[in-house]
Amino acid sequence: MNKDEIVALLNQDLEGEHAAIIQYLTHAYAMGEGEMACEIEAIAREEMRHLDWLAETIVELGGTPSLKRGDMRLSGESVSGWMTNDVSQEKEAIALYEEHIKAISDPKIKRLLQRILSDEKSHRGDFEHFVNKAQRESAKDLRGSRQDRIAQILNRGIKHEYTVILQYLFHSYMTSNKDVKKQMEDQAINEMQHLGWLSEELVDQKGTPGIEHTEVDQSTKAADMLRADIKVEREVAAEYDRAAKEIEEPDLKELIQRIRDHELYHAEVFNDLLREQEKQS
Repeated sequence: MNKDEIVALLNQDLEGEHAAIIQYLTHAYAMGEGEMACEIEAIAREEMRHLDWLAETIVELGGTPSLKRGDMRLSGESVSGWMTNDVSQEKEAIALYEEHIKAISDPKIKRLLQRILSDEKSHRGDFEHFVNKAQRESAKDLRGSRQDRIAQILNRGIKHEYTVILQYLFHSYMTSNKDVKKQMEDQAINEMQHLGWLSEELVDQKGTPGIEHTEVDQSTKAADMLRADIKVEREVAAEYDRAAKEIEEPDLKELIQRIRDHELYHAEVFNDLLREQEKQS
């Protein structure tokens, strides 16, 4: 099996991890605060680690990490039904990893996939446990149908955060500049926090988070990456600023202003890195 064929298999795995992350976060946010929701978010974070390992391996092989998201299972009228879907998601991942472990002869990659497979088997057991736990505890879907201006503001923010998480991660994988890579990773983590804050707030406000993204910049040159990232950060900071002026609820206003300030910080960090890049060119 040549490198291109291995990359194709790893990208298939990566797309599955991407789907699992969003599926599990959707379920966790919909349940609100609670032990089970926290445990599901922890599983989603482990899937994020898998995605990161796979993407780095793909780049090492000379490939480009896929930004596509695999199929999700978001149907189900009860939390117990969601957990059953999550069991199915894990079973599919296990079968795929086992198939790819057999197909790939490279010992380093095989070892990585075996490591991930071990986690997926553990996750399957966790979700099997959650099926029964959800029934015992009568866990509920706390999302509502709110679609007013507040819901629009929060969902607009969620869409931005999801987009830049993907964008900054992609840029971190594709750049060879260590400083740029570190900052992209750091700011992506901060954007993940924002995604969680906004999604949880929207559920508290009786709305439903729409975890979808817009177009992701896929520049591969550091200066081009940074220009794109500065642009999107300045645009969204201005949007958050306008939204904060509309919002009357003190706690929500404070949250939006806090995220706005983070976005302005990101823009300045990226701007400093761009100046360094321009000096070197």
